[in-house]
Amino acid sequence: MNEVNQSIAALVEYGVHKGLIEEADRVWARNQLLETLKLDGYTQPDTPPPTLPLDEILRPLLDDAVSRGVIEEGITSRDLLDTKLMGVLTPRPAAVIQQFQTRYASDKKSATDWYYQFSQDTDYIRRCRIAKDIKWVSPTLYGDLDITINLSKPEKDPRAIAAAKAAPQVGYPKCHLCYENEGYAGRVNHPARQNHRVIPITIDQNDWFLQYSPYVYYNEHCIVFNRRHIPMKIDRSAFRKLLDFIAQFPHYFVGSNADLPIVGGSILSHDHFQGGRYTFAMERAPVERAVSFPGFEDVEAGIVRWPMAVLRLRCAGSQRLVELADRVLTAWRGYTDADALIFAETGGEPHNTITPIARMRAGKFELDLVLRNNLTTPEHPLGLYHPHAELHHIKKENIGLIEVMGLAVLPARLKEELSALADALVDGRSLLGDPQLEKHAPWAEELKTRHTFTSDSAMAVLQTEVGHVFAQVLEHAGVYKRNEAGQAAFLRFLHSVQ
Repeated sequence: MNEVNQSIAALVEYGVHKGLIEEADRVWARNQLLETLKLDGYTQPDTPPPTLPLDEILRPLLDDAVSRGVIEEGITSRDLLDTKLMGVLTPRPAAVIQQFQTRYASDKKSATDWYYQFSQDTDYIRRCRIAKDIKWVSPTLYGDLDITINLSKPEKDPRAIAAAKAAPQVGYPKCHLCYENEGYAGRVNHPARQNHRVIPITIDQNDWFLQYSPYVYYNEHCIVFNRRHIPMKIDRSAFRKLLDFIAQFPHYFVGSNADLPIVGGSILSHDHFQGGRYTFAMERAPVERAVSFPGFEDVEAGIVRWPMAVLRLRCAGSQRLVELADRVLTAWRGYTDADALIFAETGGEPHNTITPIARMRAGKFELDLVLRNNLTTPEHPLGLYHPHAELHHIKKENIGLIEVMGLAVLPARLKEELSALADALVDGRSLLGDPQLEKHAPWAEELKTRHTFTSDSAMAVLQTEVGHVFAQVLEHAGVYKRNEAGQAAFLRFLHSVQ
């Protein structure tokens, strides 16, 4: 019990130190924590609580709750309880909104700096888990690409999966993005959000909210979402909303996943964007060929040197970008070029859409329009403009907004697979018949023709080569290839824009 008392004292001290609660809240917060943990008594420790990382403060409390049968063992049950504990320390929404708006009125960057730190301090952004992600940078023909092996999202344990299947279906909140998640207790098939606070904003005269992703993939990875639970749609209003957000938060970029399956994101049912304060490789990529559009001589336009088909527009006035982007989108939605394997629709199913990204650069609005197409073929049933089968040993999942900009989010399995593959290459072992590594065999054989693998160099070589695979992934996702025929086809489309 001494360790539990120490952890409760440490958690209260953490809340005061981080500014989540006031000095006068100490006893109240302690009693709320006792109630949450189903404990009746408490003895003040003789010594001040040590300063520990938050996960080390929470772990003894969760272990004790398991031992007393308050919760079952398992990551899902632990997450539900630790979020409830942090909810005790998290200020009410009105106080958070007031703090943000007060800071925003004097300094926009100060407001987001504070809110980002606050979201980490409440453990909504789980810093200890994000630290487990494996990250590196790979130099490629398209610049330095960011590579991440995602280890921060926990795998559900079998008991949680079984419980979720048996649980009654509840339609509240409607999805993980809905603003009704704020303060929600969660359940076995929906995450707890007692420590979640969202900031109301107005975009294009509509009610939206700002929050951060609980598993940030890059600095200040934010989510901007519609108050209404309506499907994502790329249209003229989407461009207005993106540029309006940038006008309000000029130190951030913001983009949208495409609105069609295969080339879209994981949540198409709720209108939302993703943004943040980070410079991706695509933003650093230069315009390699200027183009122009009649009547839009005031808009700088050009094809970006990038593995996917990207048209970059720049102008001092956002409305001019909206007008031209809408014309490009309208033309692309209905565009077919059979010689380039671009079909606007087949069998009544639409295929063409756009992944847009907005930012401010040197005082001007900038909009990157990435042309997308979700056509499937017998040879490529997951998508013609999707990673092809020979790359699935590294990346099989959809290429969404984050990947489009140059950050690979790779599956957790690669942590163990790349380590085992490095050992096998150093030892000269065959991968055939190895259930974990056989999928990498053709790639490994090709690598051996270009590299000598030693215990000191093997992992570094593999990481560099994974970056090259990711560059190929983006090339596969590009609707116009980076050869003479592909670029000529790209120009044919641009010349069709009226």
